[in-house]
Amino acid sequence: MNESPLIPLSIAVLTVSDTRDESNDRSGQLLIERLESAGHRLAEKRIVPDDVYRIRAVVAGWIADDRVQVILTTGGTGFTGRDSTPEAVAPLLDKTIEGFGELFRQVSFEEIGSSTVQSRCLGGLANATVIFCLPGSTGACRTGWDRILQEQLDSRHRPCNFANLVIPERGTHDHG
Repeated sequence: MNESPLIPLSIAVLTVSDTRDESNDRSGQLLIERLESAGHRLAEKRIVPDDVYRIRAVVAGWIADDRVQVILTTGGTGFTGRDSTPEAVAPLLDKTIEGFGELFRQVSFEEIGSSTVQSRCLGGLANATVIFCLPGSTGACRTGWDRILQEQLDSRHRPCNFANLVIPERGTHDHG
Protein backbone atom coordinates (compact mmCIF):
# COMPACT_ATOMS: atom_id res chain seq x y z
CA MET A 1 0.00 0.00 0.00
CA ASN A 2 1.41 3.38 -0.99
CA GLU A 3 0.71 5.70 1.93
CA SER A 4 1.22 9.39 1.28
CA PRO A 5 3.65 11.25 3.54
CA LEU A 6 2.51 13.46 6.39
CA ILE A 7 2.01 17.08 5.38
CA PRO A 8 3.53 19.08 8.27
CA LEU A 9 1.38 21.84 9.69
CA SER A 10 2.50 25.14 11.20
CA ILE A 11 1.13 25.20 14.76
CA ALA A 12 1.11 28.05 17.29
CA VAL A 13 0.86 27.28 21.02
CA LEU A 14 -0.62 29.69 23.55
CA THR A 15 -0.46 29.07 27.29
CA VAL A 16 -3.07 31.00 29.24
CA SER A 17 -1.99 31.46 32.85
CA ASP A 18 -1.57 34.07 35.54
CA THR A 19 1.24 32.06 37.15
CA ARG A 20 3.22 30.26 34.42
CA ASP A 21 6.34 31.44 32.64
CA GLU A 22 8.70 29.65 30.23
CA SER A 23 10.51 27.96 33.13
CA ASN A 24 7.42 26.18 34.47
CA ASP A 25 5.03 25.92 31.51
CA ARG A 26 4.90 22.12 31.38
CA SER A 27 1.63 21.96 29.42
CA GLY A 28 2.85 24.25 26.66
CA GLN A 29 6.12 22.34 26.51
CA LEU A 30 4.26 19.01 26.29
CA LEU A 31 2.22 20.28 23.33
CA ILE A 32 5.38 21.49 21.57
CA GLU A 33 7.13 18.16 22.14
CA ARG A 34 4.08 16.24 20.86
CA LEU A 35 3.53 18.37 17.75
CA GLU A 36 7.21 18.31 16.80
CA SER A 37 7.56 14.55 17.35
CA ALA A 38 4.48 14.09 15.12
CA GLY A 39 6.32 15.93 12.31
CA HIS A 40 4.69 19.37 12.58
CA ARG A 41 6.40 22.77 12.97
CA LEU A 42 6.09 25.21 15.86
CA ALA A 43 5.05 28.56 14.38
CA GLU A 44 5.17 30.53 17.62
CA LYS A 45 4.82 30.03 21.37
CA ARG A 46 3.38 32.61 23.77
CA ILE A 47 2.21 32.85 27.37
CA VAL A 48 -0.47 35.39 28.31
CA PRO A 49 -2.37 36.08 31.53
CA ASP A 50 -5.94 34.84 31.82
CA ASP A 51 -7.48 38.00 30.40
CA VAL A 52 -10.16 37.85 27.71
CA TYR A 53 -8.74 40.68 25.62
CA ARG A 54 -5.10 39.63 25.79
CA ILE A 55 -6.01 36.05 24.83
CA ARG A 56 -8.26 37.29 22.03
CA ALA A 57 -5.57 39.63 20.69
CA VAL A 58 -2.97 36.87 20.37
CA VAL A 59 -5.38 34.35 18.87
CA ALA A 60 -6.82 36.93 16.46
CA GLY A 61 -3.30 37.83 15.32
CA TRP A 62 -2.51 34.19 14.60
CA ILE A 63 -5.84 33.69 12.79
CA ALA A 64 -4.90 36.61 10.52
CA ASP A 65 -1.38 35.22 9.92
CA ASP A 66 -1.36 32.97 6.83
CA ARG A 67 1.70 31.19 8.21
CA VAL A 68 -0.30 29.75 11.15
CA GLN A 69 -2.55 26.81 10.24
CA VAL A 70 -3.38 25.53 13.73
CA ILE A 71 -3.66 27.19 17.13
CA LEU A 72 -3.50 25.16 20.34
CA THR A 73 -4.27 26.89 23.61
CA THR A 74 -3.79 25.42 27.06
CA GLY A 75 -5.38 26.83 30.19
CA GLY A 76 -8.32 29.00 31.12
CA THR A 77 -11.04 26.48 30.23
CA GLY A 78 -12.33 25.71 33.72
CA PHE A 79 -14.78 27.47 36.03
CA THR A 80 -12.42 28.81 38.67
CA GLY A 81 -10.79 32.18 39.09
CA ARG A 82 -10.35 34.10 35.89
CA ASP A 83 -10.81 31.17 33.47
CA SER A 84 -11.88 32.91 30.27
CA THR A 85 -10.35 31.20 27.24
CA PRO A 86 -13.69 30.07 25.75
CA GLU A 87 -15.12 33.58 26.11
CA ALA A 88 -12.01 35.03 24.45
CA VAL A 89 -11.87 32.62 21.52
CA ALA A 90 -15.52 31.81 20.72
CA PRO A 91 -16.35 35.22 19.16
CA LEU A 92 -13.44 34.78 16.72
CA LEU A 93 -14.70 31.49 15.28
CA ASP A 94 -16.41 31.17 11.92
CA LYS A 95 -17.51 27.61 12.78
CA THR A 96 -17.50 25.70 16.05
CA ILE A 97 -16.33 22.08 16.21
CA GLU A 98 -18.95 20.84 18.67
CA GLY A 99 -17.60 17.30 18.65
CA PHE A 100 -14.19 18.32 19.97
CA GLY A 101 -15.38 19.28 23.45
CA GLU A 102 -17.78 16.36 23.52
CA LEU A 103 -15.11 13.83 22.54
CA PHE A 104 -12.53 15.35 24.88
CA ARG A 105 -14.90 15.01 27.83
CA GLN A 106 -15.73 11.45 26.82
CA VAL A 107 -12.10 10.29 26.71
CA SER A 108 -11.22 12.40 29.76
CA PHE A 109 -14.02 10.71 31.73
CA GLU A 110 -12.03 7.47 31.54
CA GLU A 111 -9.18 9.21 33.38
CA ILE A 112 -10.77 11.69 35.80
CA GLY A 113 -14.40 10.63 36.02
CA SER A 114 -17.15 13.17 36.45
CA SER A 115 -14.67 16.02 37.05
CA THR A 116 -14.40 16.24 33.26
CA VAL A 117 -17.77 18.01 33.25
CA GLN A 118 -15.90 21.14 34.37
CA SER A 119 -13.81 21.22 31.21
CA ARG A 120 -14.95 23.85 28.72
CA CYS A 121 -12.75 22.66 25.84
CA LEU A 122 -13.48 24.41 22.59
CA GLY A 123 -12.63 23.82 18.96
CA GLY A 124 -13.38 25.79 15.84
CA LEU A 125 -12.36 27.17 12.48
CA ALA A 126 -11.56 30.78 11.62
CA ASN A 127 -10.01 32.07 8.39
CA ALA A 128 -8.79 28.58 7.39
CA THR A 129 -7.14 28.16 10.79
CA VAL A 130 -8.20 25.38 13.12
CA ILE A 131 -8.21 26.24 16.84
CA PHE A 132 -8.34 23.89 19.82
CA CYS A 133 -8.57 25.14 23.41
CA LEU A 134 -7.40 22.58 25.97
CA PRO A 135 -7.34 22.64 29.76
CA GLY A 136 -4.15 23.72 31.49
CA SER A 137 -3.06 20.45 33.08
CA THR A 138 -0.36 18.38 31.42
CA GLY A 139 -2.62 15.32 31.75
CA ALA A 140 -5.41 17.05 29.84
CA CYS A 141 -3.00 18.23 27.14
CA ARG A 142 -1.61 14.71 26.83
CA THR A 143 -5.15 13.29 26.55
CA GLY A 144 -6.21 15.90 24.01
CA TRP A 145 -3.17 15.41 21.81
CA ASP A 146 -2.78 11.63 22.09
CA ARG A 147 -6.46 10.70 21.84
CA ILE A 148 -7.80 13.33 19.40
CA LEU A 149 -5.48 15.95 17.94
CA GLN A 150 -2.63 13.75 16.75
CA GLU A 151 -4.97 11.95 14.33
CA GLN A 152 -7.09 14.96 13.44
CA LEU A 153 -4.01 17.01 12.50
CA ASP A 154 -2.55 14.16 10.42
CA SER A 155 -3.25 14.68 6.70
CA ARG A 156 -3.21 10.88 6.22
CA HIS A 157 -5.94 10.08 8.77
CA ARG A 158 -9.11 8.65 7.25
CA PRO A 159 -11.95 9.05 6.68
CA CYS A 160 -11.42 12.73 7.50
CA ASN A 161 -9.15 15.13 9.36
CA PHE A 162 -8.76 18.84 9.99
CA ALA A 163 -5.32 19.02 8.39
CA ASN A 164 -6.83 18.81 4.93
CA LEU A 165 -9.00 21.86 5.68
CA VAL A 166 -6.00 24.10 6.39
CA ILE A 167 -3.52 22.92 3.76
CA PRO A 168 -3.55 25.50 0.93
CA GLU A 169 -2.54 23.03 -1.79
CA ARG A 170 -5.69 21.03 -1.15
CA GLY A 171 -7.83 23.92 -2.36
CA THR A 172 -10.52 23.23 0.24
CA HIS A 173 -10.60 26.71 1.71
CA ASP A 174 -10.61 30.31 0.71
CA HIS A 175 -8.22 32.80 2.30
CA GLY A 176 -10.63 35.59 1.44
